[in-house]
Amino acid sequence: MSRADIERTARERFGLDRLRPEQAEAIAAAVEGRDVLAVWATGSGKSAVYQVAGALRPGLAVVVSPLIALQDDQLVGLGDAPSAPGAVALNSARGVRAQREAWRRIREGDAEYALLAPEQLVKDDVLDALAACDVSLLVVDEAHCITSWGHDFRPDYLLLGGLADRLGRPPIVALTATASTPVREEIVRRLGMREPAVLVGDMDRPEISLAVRRHRDDAAKRSAVVDEVAGLRGTGLLYTSTRKDTERYAHELADRGLRAAAYHAGLRAAERHRVHETFLDGEVDVVVATSAFGMGIDKEDVRFVVHADAPESLDAYYQEVGRSGRDGAAAQATLHYRPEDLALRRYFAARSADPDDLRGVLRAIRDGRRRRAEIADAAGVPARRVSALLTLLSDTGTVRLDRRGAALVRGVDDDSAVDAALAHVEDRERIDRSRIEMLRSYAEARRCRRQVLLGYFGQELADACGNCDVCAEERGERPDPTDVAVSDAPEAAFRADDRVRHREWGEGTVMEVEEDRMTVFFETAGYRVLALELVDEGGLLDRVSSG
Repeated sequence: MSRADIERTARERFGLDRLRPEQAEAIAAAVEGRDVLAVWATGSGKSAVYQVAGALRPGLAVVVSPLIALQDDQLVGLGDAPSAPGAVALNSARGVRAQREAWRRIREGDAEYALLAPEQLVKDDVLDALAACDVSLLVVDEAHCITSWGHDFRPDYLLLGGLADRLGRPPIVALTATASTPVREEIVRRLGMREPAVLVGDMDRPEISLAVRRHRDDAAKRSAVVDEVAGLRGTGLLYTSTRKDTERYAHELADRGLRAAAYHAGLRAAERHRVHETFLDGEVDVVVATSAFGMGIDKEDVRFVVHADAPESLDAYYQEVGRSGRDGAAAQATLHYRPEDLALRRYFAARSADPDDLRGVLRAIRDGRRRRAEIADAAGVPARRVSALLTLLSDTGTVRLDRRGAALVRGVDDDSAVDAALAHVEDRERIDRSRIEMLRSYAEARRCRRQVLLGYFGQELADACGNCDVCAEERGERPDPTDVAVSDAPEAAFRADDRVRHREWGEGTVMEVEEDRMTVFFETAGYRVLALELVDEGGLLDRVSSG
C-alpha cells in the first residue's frame, strides 16, 4: 500500500488533511497484515490508525473499547467523517431491536466497524457470529488495560489474545497513550502479537505546565486545592482518591460559584452518563472525579487537570494529565502533595491472595468448572475475586485462560501452584511499592519535572523544559548549557531501553540515565535507582544481548 493511497483515503473518507509519518507507518503496517503497537500521547491521532486501516482492508474491523462512553465517542467520530464506512456498537446499553439492526448491518456489509467491550467479545454467540463475518482487523484500544499491574486493569482484556485465533487471526492493532517499556512488553506478550511494529511517539506534551505544591497538613492542602481550582479559567478536572471527596470538593467549588459535578463509580449509570455529557457539552466548569472518569474523553479544550491526591503511579498520572490541552493551547497540571498521602497508595498497593481461596479455585477447576461464575459458586469466592485469582494463576503458568474459561495446566499440583502464586504476589507488591517511590521522586524532584516524568517512560529530554515549577524557580540561575562542551561529558555505559542483568534482581530494562544515577526496572524487584559510581566500580550490571 503506497503512502499516496493511504493519504488519499485519510483525506477523502475521513477528512484528515495530513497524517503524521508515524500514523502513515502504522496504517501501512496494519494494511500489510502486520501486528501494530502504537504508544502515542493523548491527542496524537491513534484512532486514525484503525479507521484508515479498516477502510483499506476488506472485511470487518472489530474494535475493543473498555467503556460504552468511549464507544459512543468513536461512533460519533466515524459518523462525522465525510465518507467513512458504517460503524455499529454492540454493548449492553443498546436494546434488543438496536442489537438486531446492528447485526443486520454487519452481515449485509453496511457496517465495516464493530465496536464492543471485551466482556461482549468473549461471549460464544458474539464470537461465533463475528468469526463468520471475515474479520480483517482486531483493534485493542486502551491496550494498557491488559497489564495486570498497570492502571485501569480490566481482567476481560486477558482473553483477547486467545480470541484472535477464533476470529481468523487478523492483524492486531493495540493502541494506548501511556506505556513504559515494561508495560509495552507485557501488552505484546499478553495479546500474542507476532513481531509487531512497535511505534512509540514523542510522549512530551510541552503545552502542559507541570507543577507540584507540597503541603504539611491535610486541611491546608484541601483549602489550597479549592483556591487553585476556583482561580483557574476554563473547563477542568479535579482528581481525588476517594468517592467521598468528589462530593465534598464539588460542593465547596459550587459554593465558590463554579458549575461543579462529582463523578465516581458508585453513582448510578444514568448520573454518570449525565455528568459525562454535560462535561463534553461545556455545561460544567469542573468535574471532580476519581480515576473512574476520563478514559477516552474526547474534549479538546480542557484547560487544567488538578490532583488533590497522589495517583497510584506516574503511568496513571500522565494518562490523566494528558486529558488537558489537546487543542495545543496552554494547560495547567498541578499535583497537590503530602508525603503522608502515599501511605494510602501503599495500602492500595498491598496485594493479598488467600491460600485457601487459591486452593478452592484450583479444586473447582479440577472438578470441571471453567466459567468464572461456576468457579465462584464452587469455591465460595466472590466472582470479582475469582477474576483476580485466575489472573494470578495464569501469570504463574498454572492455569490457561481462553474463550471457554479456565483450564489447568497438566502436571502442576495444588501446593506448587499456591506457592508460585504467593511468590508472584510478593514480586508484584515490590513492583507496586517501587512505582509509588517513582511517584515520590517526581513529586519531590529538584530538577526539571518534565525530564523526570519523561524519563520514567524511557524518553530523554536533553534540555530543561522551561514550563514547570522547578524550571520557573531556577530560571536565570542555571549556567548556560552552551558553556559546557558536549565532547567533555563522559559517555554513559548504559542508555534508556538497554537490557541489563543485576546479580541479585535479575534482568531489567534501563528507564533513564542521569548525570550521577540511573533508573532500572527489574521484573521481580520493580524500579531501582542506582548510583552510576557504584555501577561502574562494582560491576553491578551486565548488558544483556538483545539477540
